[in-house]
Amino acid sequence: MVTEKLILITLLVKLGVVASVASILARVYTFRKLFFAEKRRPAQTLGLLAFFLVPLTLAVWVRIAVPNFLAADISFETVILLGLLIGPSWAMLSGAVLSLPALLHGEFLSLPFNVLVGLAAGMIGRFAGVEEVWSFTPFIDLSLYRWIRRALRRPRIDPQILLLVLIAAMEMLRDWIARAFPHRLFALLSDQLWLQALVWLAAPINVGIALKVWNALRVEMSLEEQKRLVLEARLDALQRQINPHFLFNTLNSVASLVRSQPEAARRMTVKLANILRALLKEHDAYVPLREELKFTDDYLDIEVVRFGADKLHIEKEIDPRTLEVLVPSILLQPLIENSIKHGLEPRIHGGTVTLRSRLEGDRISIQVADDGVGMNSGSSSTLRRTGSGIGMKNVQERLEVLYGNQAHFSIDSSPGRGTLVSIEIPANLNGAA
Repeated sequence: MVTEKLILITLLVKLGVVASVASILARVYTFRKLFFAEKRRPAQTLGLLAFFLVPLTLAVWVRIAVPNFLAADISFETVILLGLLIGPSWAMLSGAVLSLPALLHGEFLSLPFNVLVGLAAGMIGRFAGVEEVWSFTPFIDLSLYRWIRRALRRPRIDPQILLLVLIAAMEMLRDWIARAFPHRLFALLSDQLWLQALVWLAAPINVGIALKVWNALRVEMSLEEQKRLVLEARLDALQRQINPHFLFNTLNSVASLVRSQPEAARRMTVKLANILRALLKEHDAYVPLREELKFTDDYLDIEVVRFGADKLHIEKEIDPRTLEVLVPSILLQPLIENSIKHGLEPRIHGGTVTLRSRLEGDRISIQVADDGVGMNSGSSSTLRRTGSGIGMKNVQERLEVLYGNQAHFSIDSSPGRGTLVSIEIPANLNGAA
């Protein structure tokens, strides 16, 4: 027997120990990755159990070695948690490992009892279901009130109350065995019924606290994953977007060249196929600038054929150091298309599109310039704010999704002098992103 004061202190400290251990584990990335994985290989499960068994087996030894530090031993609650969340087999194994310091201390019933608890908790978890386990709450009074109110209207087995009763029952069984076989199984024992009842209720509360901590993290990770999937879907939609006018105009140009210039029509068809293949295939959000320029070359070759080499000129001022920098895929084509369609096409004599890139510290600057008809200040400001036009809006939205406020996008235009679109983004090198 231990004193009433020590039991009360132990129960309070154990609440803090359980909450602290659960919170500390929740901050470890490897633990989160293994703990919330949908499927785990046996080696991964063993790695996950190591997060519990290494420190908590040591904690059992601390309980034995340090007088009156009984709150360090949370092996009973740990075995229950592992049974509920991982399964009976692994919980039984964990219970056996956690009992080793107690066995060396002469508590010979700890091994069979822990194994039995692991088996029982695993079976309870399978019966209750994953979601019911995760929603188990330490606020017992609310659970009882909810259960009584529902039971009066429609009697049924409530998994929440079942978990509460069975965990408390296992604690009661431990206390009974400890009384029947002194010094063979550790338990907090008191002659006061009210205090012993607190011990029985403390077990489900401790289990519920750990579940609450991890469930909050689980919900947060689920929301982050949903947000990531939404952003990926949005990005994919933007990335695959193609101006139908470009497609129709290209096909019309191919049709007009079939009779007079069949070789030019063939080359144009091949270039168009390359563009469509790049737009429709599964690819990464980022590609080296070298690949992005190769994609735009196919597009520009088509536009040169459509407009004529005498009307559309292409100039490149590319810093060789930027060729391996990762940039959003299909970034330049919408800007070039915008320059040609709105800047050069209205001009009778056409003009020049210039592509520039340079490395500025840890950022890369990319520019698309034309010497076309340009825009007045009002049109330029409206275009910058709203991204009107499918090309500009596409690029701005993708930069926002990928970089947030780390990307800078600007448009400078003057009537009769042309338009300059500038992009500045972090320079992540290929293979080092």
